[in-house]
Amino acid sequence: MEKPNPSLSPQLLLLLLLVIVTASSRCRAENNVVGGRGKQSSSSSSGVAFFIFGDSFLDAGNNNYINTTTLDQANFPPYGRTFFNFPTGRFSDGRLLPDFILPLIPPFLKPGNNINDMAMGANFASAGAGALVETFQGDVIDLQTQLGNMKKVGKGLRNKLGKEERDAKISGGVYMFSIGSNDYMSPFLTNSSSSLLFHTSSSRFVAMVLANLTAVVKDIYDMGGRKFVFMNVPTLGCLPAMRLLMKNPNGKCYEEQVSELAKLHNARLSTVVLPRLARELKGFKYSLFDFSTSLHRRMTHPSNYGLKEGEEACCGTGKWRGIDSCGGKRSVKKEFEVCNNPTEYLFWDSFHLTDTAYHQMAREIWNPTPPPSSTITKTSPLAIVGPYTLHQLFHAAIHH
Repeated sequence: MEKPNPSLSPQLLLLLLLVIVTASSRCRAENNVVGGRGKQSSSSSSGVAFFIFGDSFLDAGNNNYINTTTLDQANFPPYGRTFFNFPTGRFSDGRLLPDFILPLIPPFLKPGNNINDMAMGANFASAGAGALVETFQGDVIDLQTQLGNMKKVGKGLRNKLGKEERDAKISGGVYMFSIGSNDYMSPFLTNSSSSLLFHTSSSRFVAMVLANLTAVVKDIYDMGGRKFVFMNVPTLGCLPAMRLLMKNPNGKCYEEQVSELAKLHNARLSTVVLPRLARELKGFKYSLFDFSTSLHRRMTHPSNYGLKEGEEACCGTGKWRGIDSCGGKRSVKKEFEVCNNPTEYLFWDSFHLTDTAYHQMAREIWNPTPPPSSTITKTSPLAIVGPYTLHQLFHAAIHH
C-alpha cells in the first residue's frame, strides 16, 4: 500500500479522515434492523436509552478491560472478521443482537467513556457472567456488579441532566437481560464438585438463579425502570461445546442434566417469574424472547433461514468444532479451523452465534413474522416473543 503523500496538508488529511469515518458510519446504519435499510433507527430518533446486562450473548467487550482469562475474552482474531474487520471483544464474527436494535451501544468499561454521557444507554454484560456471584467468580463481572455499574450511570445522568430529565430517561429506557446459561454450564465445564448445583436439587438451584435475577430487576424498577427484555436460556446440551463435552453416544443434543436445567429455568421464567413481576410492579412491561426455540428451529431447519449449517460451528476444532479453540489463545492450544463463509453458519464458535444469526433474531424480536410452517411443532410455540414485541416496548408509554 502506498504511503500518504507527504505534500498533503494536515487540513486535507483531516478532511479525508472525516470522509472515511462518515462513510463507514453510514454503511453501518444501513444494516440497522429497527429503522430499515438506509433509514434512521426509530428507537434512536425517539431518544430511548438501551441498557444491556448479562453474559457473552450480549457482551460488547467489557471483558477486554478486566483481569480475566482468554476463555472469557474475544479480543483477538478471527473474532469480528466479517463486519468490523477486527476483534471488538464480541463473541461473534461480527455484531450481537443488541447491535441491530440500537447500533453499537458501548461497553461500560471502555476507556474514555464518560458516565455522564451515557444518555443513550450502556452495555454492562460480561462473558461468563451468571446471576450467581459464584459463577466463574473472579474472572467475570457478575450480575449484581453490573447492577452497581448501572447505578453509577444513573447518578452520572442526574449530574448532567438534572433529576427530572434523568428520571424520564431511566423510566423510558429499555433494559435487556441474557443470564443463566453460565450458572448452569459452569459446574460441568469446571468439573467442580464444590458447585452449589451438586449440593442441592435442580429445582432449588434454578430458583436461586431466578431469585437473583428478580432482585436485580426490582432494583432497576426502584430506580425508575419500567420496560424490560429477557432472553431465555438455549437448550444448552445442543451447543457444539456441550454436545462434545457430554458425549451423547447417538450424537444428538444432550437432553439431560444441563439441558433439563435450562428447560426448568425457561418454564419458571415464562410462567411464574415474569407474570408475577407484572402483577406486583405497577407499570412493569416486558418482552420475553424465546431464544431457545429460535435457536432450535435454525439448528433443525437451517435452510429455511438461508443457512447451510445448523450444528457445526464455523470456528473451532474437533467434532462439531466443539473444542473451544477459536483464535488459538485459550487453554486448548490447538490449531483451529475457520469456515470460508460464516454467513452460512448458525454457530460462530463452540458456544456463540454468527452475525447473520443475530441479525435474523433481532428482526424476530423487533417485529416478528410467522416462522416457516415446517419449523413449528407441538412443543415449539408459534410466537417466540411476547407479550410485547421489542418495537412495542421501545414505543410504549410509561405509567407510574
